[in-house]
Amino acid sequence: MTPLHRLLLAVLVALAAFPVRAEPPSGRATIAWHVTLSPSWFDPSTAPPQITPFGMLYAIHDALVRPYPGHKMGPSLAESWTESPDGKTYEFKLRAGLKFHNGDPLTTEDVKFSFERYKGAGAATLHERVAQVEIVEPLVVRFHLKEPWPDFMTFYGTTATAAGLVVPKNYLAQVGDDGFRKHPIGAGPYKFVSHKPGLEVELEAFTGYWRRVPNVKTLIMKSVPEATTRAVMVKTGEADISIVLDGPEAEDIQKNPRLKIVSSKHASIFWIEFPEQWDPKSPWHDKRLREVVNLALDRQRINEAACLGFCPPAGVIVPRVMDFALQVDPPPYDPAKAKQLLAEAGYPKGIDAGEFAAIPGFPTVAEAVLNDLNAAGIRVRLRSMERAAFYAAWQDKKLRGLFMTAAGNSGNAASRVETFIQSKGGYASGGYPDIDELFRQQATERDVARREALLHNIQQLTIDRVMFAPVMDLRTLNGIGPRIAKHTITDVWMSPFPSYEDLELK
Repeated sequence: MTPLHRLLLAVLVALAAFPVRAEPPSGRATIAWHVTLSPSWFDPSTAPPQITPFGMLYAIHDALVRPYPGHKMGPSLAESWTESPDGKTYEFKLRAGLKFHNGDPLTTEDVKFSFERYKGAGAATLHERVAQVEIVEPLVVRFHLKEPWPDFMTFYGTTATAAGLVVPKNYLAQVGDDGFRKHPIGAGPYKFVSHKPGLEVELEAFTGYWRRVPNVKTLIMKSVPEATTRAVMVKTGEADISIVLDGPEAEDIQKNPRLKIVSSKHASIFWIEFPEQWDPKSPWHDKRLREVVNLALDRQRINEAACLGFCPPAGVIVPRVMDFALQVDPPPYDPAKAKQLLAEAGYPKGIDAGEFAAIPGFPTVAEAVLNDLNAAGIRVRLRSMERAAFYAAWQDKKLRGLFMTAAGNSGNAASRVETFIQSKGGYASGGYPDIDELFRQQATERDVARREALLHNIQQLTIDRVMFAPVMDLRTLNGIGPRIAKHTITDVWMSPFPSYEDLELK
């Protein structure tokens, strides 16, 4: 091979490492969100166990591996990875030439720094099980586990946590955590431009994104907590996509031939928590009272009112689409038996149960659940909260009595047990020693059938002990306006949000 041929080959290899596009990104798309966009969602290090922050995180940031179209968990910043035969070492090789939005090179130092800095959902488990992050060479990094852990890639490479997202070490050293939340720098398909608190976030296409140059130049993410307003915005063209519409608004949009409703396919579920069930002085310590709540819920009617029938009633708090989920029928709707149990528990005239906090953004679900509880004699009044305040109060164990929450991050049954069911879970109010022991056993069990049996046992125990009142699996209803040629909402595995770089305008 002549020197000229070698030079041409080197140029071709270098060009192949970067996205090529005939036309630069153009146009502007507006997405109306069902919540107030929080600056904390710009920083993956503090992400809660929810899917909603990933609607922002995956626009600005990228991970070594992550779900994207065609891949349940595909190579992203890492072009490849391997697992050692003993299951204790994972090695990742970064793509060459990666850069952050500010032009800084993305290195294995940033990977190590991002993991060690991470303190969001799953952080305790990850840091407890990972013995060391070793930088082997500039493009190779190894994670050494203390013992085999079959769920390492689930926790690190999906939306079960945000631990795999990589942030720039040098930039954070310059601006600090507060500065980063004011102006985040990432390696995802879109660059941060500006944030008007409580109103909107503006993003611009990052033409150096490894996977492809985004089609749409500008994304405007608007905070629109009122469902009726989001529906009006997609009708008038003020929004091109309106996320999470309520049943009545979605039904109206379905009748408009210029618009469409797309339901999500992600692993989300609503359930009611009983945080005082471990307190002998609380009425909720009585299992019969928790059974009353389960029998009081007309889950199918709630599904039809809030989800147009797309949200199947649930019998356990692990979404049925997850690996190792226990497939069970929901509790029956039996208001007569509910009132009988309430009387047997010492409340023949019902019980004043105080405030009922419900996860913001889903007013029809909250109202329907509230009405069912009151009709059964569980007298509660709705407590209005902002989304961020709700998450914080839940994590800090400040929500009492009973409250309704939801979680839509991916993973599997083990990641849900880790966060919400076992006693050390970041969002658990209590637990049981036998469930904790089963959780420890499954965490190192590499035989799939035995592991599934352990996780099924845990889920059955939550049913037998009435630890929760599952409501229904959530399939969000999203309004799509006439300017959208390709919405990409169902293209990312277990995500209700678009694949932003693949979004197309007409």
